[in-house]
Amino acid sequence: MKVLVVDDEKLLVKGIKFNLENEGYKVDVAYDGEEAVEIAKNGDIDLIIMDIMMPKLNGLEACMRIREFSKVPIIMLTAKGEDTDKIIGFEYGADDYITKPFNILELKARVRVLLRRSSMNEQKATSNVVTSGHIRLDSERRTAQKEGENVELTAKEFDLMELLMKNPGKVYSRESLLSVVWGYDYQGDIRTVDVHIRRLREKLELAPAEPEKIMTKWGVGYYFKD
Repeated sequence: MKVLVVDDEKLLVKGIKFNLENEGYKVDVAYDGEEAVEIAKNGDIDLIIMDIMMPKLNGLEACMRIREFSKVPIIMLTAKGEDTDKIIGFEYGADDYITKPFNILELKARVRVLLRRSSMNEQKATSNVVTSGHIRLDSERRTAQKEGENVELTAKEFDLMELLMKNPGKVYSRESLLSVVWGYDYQGDIRTVDVHIRRLREKLELAPAEPEKIMTKWGVGYYFKD
């Protein structure tokens, strides 16, 4: 994990850098807001610790600019302790706030918490995307792609494909697919499953007549081959 420490007090920066590196973090430093924004743009930064009162560009303005292109966790440092300053910091996009002088153990604890939370959020976002070969499905945006190109799926086509892709190798009978995707009270023709499978193959398989992903288990049902 790489942390960016931003403050015009070079001795303070040196102390924070030393303590974080002892915890195993990689640390970049900056001494004004403009430099912080540039490093955040160009560097692979996992968390930012940034003072509010700085030359060229203060911490609040820098935080606001960084939020235009990044969701990296930001801890604001300030010598002020008024609640109004904290509220302003949060409105500008800060994730946490610590008042100088502070205990370095408290700062390290907050760094750990924010990095863990950020990691969990990334994992959650990743879990919404399922990729196999040339097919990519995004459950949150409900989008499908074939070789990087967007493919329009109906709501039921998407639900059916999502179920199969998230359970690779599991064979579903037509009846079970109707129950799960269409609902237990569905009274339509069971062959509607076959129709939707055929459409999915036409839209997502490279060779619909010889599918490699959306497979048939003869006499049983359908499954997705990862």
